[in-house]
Amino acid sequence: MDFEFSSEQEELRQTVRRFLSEQAPISPYVRSLIDDERGTTDIVWKGLAAMGAVGLLAPEEYGGSGSTMVDMGVVLEEMGRVVHPGPFLSSAVGAVSAVVALGSDHDKRALLPSLADGTTVATLALLEPGGRGDWRRMSCRESARTLTGTKVHVADAMAADTLLVSAVGTDGLGLYVVDREATGVSVEASTTVDPTRLFGTVRLDGAPARRLGSGDATAALQSVVDRVLIAMVVDGVGAAAQALDLAVAYAKERTQFGRVIGSFQAVQHLCADMLQDLEVGRAGAYYGLWAADGADPSELHRAATMAKAYCGDAFFRVGASTIQVFGGIGYTWEHDAHLFYKRLLTLQQAYGTSSDHLEALAGLIV
Repeated sequence: MDFEFSSEQEELRQTVRRFLSEQAPISPYVRSLIDDERGTTDIVWKGLAAMGAVGLLAPEEYGGSGSTMVDMGVVLEEMGRVVHPGPFLSSAVGAVSAVVALGSDHDKRALLPSLADGTTVATLALLEPGGRGDWRRMSCRESARTLTGTKVHVADAMAADTLLVSAVGTDGLGLYVVDREATGVSVEASTTVDPTRLFGTVRLDGAPARRLGSGDATAALQSVVDRVLIAMVVDGVGAAAQALDLAVAYAKERTQFGRVIGSFQAVQHLCADMLQDLEVGRAGAYYGLWAADGADPSELHRAATMAKAYCGDAFFRVGASTIQVFGGIGYTWEHDAHLFYKRLLTLQQAYGTSSDHLEALAGLIV
């Protein structure tokens, strides 16, 4: 397997990096949106759409560019490097992947063009209270084209125009399109530790809904969740890489007892362990991107489970070690170190912990 990116993908990387550096740097952009429920601005969101990033995964016949998950991974890694907030992953990866995987031709023509050009923002609403990150455990029900139930940890719920909600109906598990402003829909922002990842709770009480496609959607939805997990891990690659860069740069300039702290073995070992965690995780993340494009569903699921099982804890260790290298200043609100730490903490907990995914992986192997 070749982990080298093509020249076109490297050009895409430079384009996205330049755009984020100019239009959405951590200071002042990310920090200015910490209390904003949308997590983005019209200028930045329209800019991402104009460069084609939002529509990368949508097929060309439905208004997108028909690109691969490897291409999308280039964008996501750059977003992780600047802890970019907003509904990009939720809409451009989660929602688009769901419509492509589950929707009929009519569904795709109705939904994908506006998702691809950014005029519609959508998100997946899959998890329920007490589910421990397992999207298969649900009590949400469909009856007479309405949904009743509660969904938690819904990423970018406050920014979304459209909710894609999982529920059990007469044909088994399905995914339903719900207008966030419809009667019977209540969305409440959730308070979390990470100001760059916004979540909400969605309560449905007879909310009108339209099913995507037909038949039981369990297998297709599993592939969608796997793609979302891989996307989050790749975002984590960017965040962990930047955290390590910050820590190493600080270790080279911070002096203590008349020496730079990077000359102390304890700090050197800490940074070496961070690099190991990052590079092993990067390999798993890139393999997951390949599997999303070229492997069968079972291999995709195995790749996503492995990547999340390892990177959830490994990248969190990178974030925690970054705080250790910075010492007292790393704990301050004014410094950026805590933003990377919290971003990686969110990854660790998303859709279950590393222990949950290791248990799932054992089930796949044994």
